[in-house]
Amino acid sequence: MLVSKRRPAALAVATVSLTACLLLAAVPARAIVGGTEAPPGGAVMVLSSKGGVCTGLVLAPDTVLTAGHCAAAGEHRVHFRDAAGAPVLVEIAARAVHPGYDAGAAKARRRSIDLALLRTATPLPARFAPATLSAAMPRAGDSLTLSGYGAARPGDPRSTGTYRSVALPVIEPYGPSRILVWLRGEAGGACQGDSGGPIAAPDGAVLALSVWIGGSCGGLTQGVLLGPQRGWIDERLGGWGRSARWAE
Repeated sequence: MLVSKRRPAALAVATVSLTACLLLAAVPARAIVGGTEAPPGGAVMVLSSKGGVCTGLVLAPDTVLTAGHCAAAGEHRVHFRDAAGAPVLVEIAARAVHPGYDAGAAKARRRSIDLALLRTATPLPARFAPATLSAAMPRAGDSLTLSGYGAARPGDPRSTGTYRSVALPVIEPYGPSRILVWLRGEAGGACQGDSGGPIAAPDGAVLALSVWIGGSCGGLTQGVLLGPQRGWIDERLGGWGRSARWAE
């Protein structure tokens, strides 16, 4: 996830990657500022060899959707804990970064579709059920649930690693958007490590992935809507012989 203190009319500008400064050896504790612990369901962690931590959404037994900046460069692994609580790292066999992802968009204030797909070398445990995606377009005032493995305390790597959720209202600081959704409320918000975390409707269907925060952790959270990117998601999955589950 990216952090920004600037908020131009077109989209929030990101300046600092929320995947930075989090250590792979950090002791799991909590996540999502202001959130409460929740069952991970179809969510895993995505770790980079540089120490980055992100959240990923399981779409198939060996396929994960996450933020583009979480997978665009370097080596990555999918991480989870087994039934005994021991950490497990799974190799990545293939990845596809959205062609609209622009790593330099933050500084140049350009549009970026911050999404990526990862295919694991071995299937994930059956308890990570594939998520249901939604092409719904949220409206201002709608309540959506933001989830992730990120930090509960900004800058504290030891507060990452536990899946947490918080319900937040949709706002439209720059008017309605066809590709983005913004969340902000007194209950909390995203922080380091929540990039790629699901933003879900009341029925549980995931309609966006969190990618940026404006200002400090727990403030404005921005997500990329999945509906407008359905063509790319389905095409890339089809090339791998996989498919996503979309709500009708």
